[in-house]
Formats: sequence, structure tokens, C-alpha cells
Amino acid sequence: MQKLKFLFDLGNVFFDWNPKHFYKKIFLKNDELNHFLSNICNDEWNILQDAGRPIKDAEDILIKQHPAYEKEIKLYYKNHRKMIKSTYLESINLLYELKFLGYENYVLSNWSAETFIGIIKEYPFLNNFNDMIISGNEKICKPNPLIYKLAIKRFSLNPAKTIFIDDRIENINSAKKLNFETIHLTNPNLIKELVLKKLKELNKKY
Repeated sequence: MQKLKFLFDLGNVFFDWNPKHFYKKIFLKNDELNHFLSNICNDEWNILQDAGRPIKDAEDILIKQHPAYEKEIKLYYKNHRKMIKSTYLESINLLYELKFLGYENYVLSNWSAETFIGIIKEYPFLNNFNDMIISGNEKICKPNPLIYKLAIKRFSLNPAKTIFIDDRIENINSAKKLNFETIHLTNPNLIKELVLKKLKELNKKY
């Protein structure tokens, strides 16, 4: 029987990443901070860089739309590392345990190719994954089913025997449509508990 495999997201699974961690030092008023991150440098804008759009192009487009915020817009990617507050030790320890037990562990992450440069060197625990797909390198990102199909092919995954872990429900729902086993992780501190529960279910099944 083929052993179960794991497919992990990185942001908010292994990394406590949030633009607020940096911008709360730039904007003194919460209203302006929330306006900026909701309406200017927001998730919809950032995901296009995760899908491969060059950062310089993204900045130029946004500055034309919001010239009053040129300085703050240019700070976003220059300070991307400062948006990582910490890593989640529970997730990292689980990765080590799964590797020790002989499970294959892969990454499927929405992340700009430009900002991912140097991350593995800075966070050596990432070397414990068998392989990674970073959306910016592929110019396609979750929840587009094509990036899941790429992972299936590249990592030789059987979705029914692969546990996909992600913090965003839209990514989980897309994976479910391709028959992946999923864990919607809303609290990284519970990751081991949820994984053990899922493994118990699937070991009975198979």
C-alpha cells in the first residue's frame, strides 16, 4: 500500500506572516492602517505577485492609482521579511516527526518568487521537505486547480492518500474537489492534534 503523503502551505501554517506586523509601525492610526491594507496593498493585489507578476510592475500600477501612498506602497516588498513575526514551533516539530516516521512532505505555497529568494537559507527547517512548489515560480497560484494538478504530477501524489494542510478555506475547497484529504488549519498550535486525528481516520480506511 502506498504510504500517505503530506502537502503543506507555508504562510500561517509554518510562518506567522501578516503585513500588519510591519505596517503597525508605519501607521499610527488603526483606521488608516486598516484602510491601507484593505483597499491599497490588499490580498487581491498581493496574490498577483504570488502568481508571478513582477514587484516593480505591481508597485508602478498601484502608485498611479494611489499617488498619495507612494512611499508606503514601496515599503511593502522591501520589508516583506519584517512581516514574518515568527515561525510556529508546533508545525516545525511535526515536520521533523513525520520525516522521521518515513512520510514524504511537500510544499504548495502562494509566495512571490522574488520574496522567496533566500528564505530556505534563513529558515533551514525548510530543507526537511522533499520538494516545493512556490506559486511565483510557476506563475499560477491556489486556489486555481491547475497548481494542484501540477503538484500531483510533480510529486507523484495520489490525492486520496495525500493530506493537504492550508489556512485558507478557498484553497481547501479547491483541493477537496480534486479528492485530496484536507485539514483547514485555523490554529497552528493544534496542527499535531489534527494530523494525528486524520492519520487515525485514514489508516482505518486504508
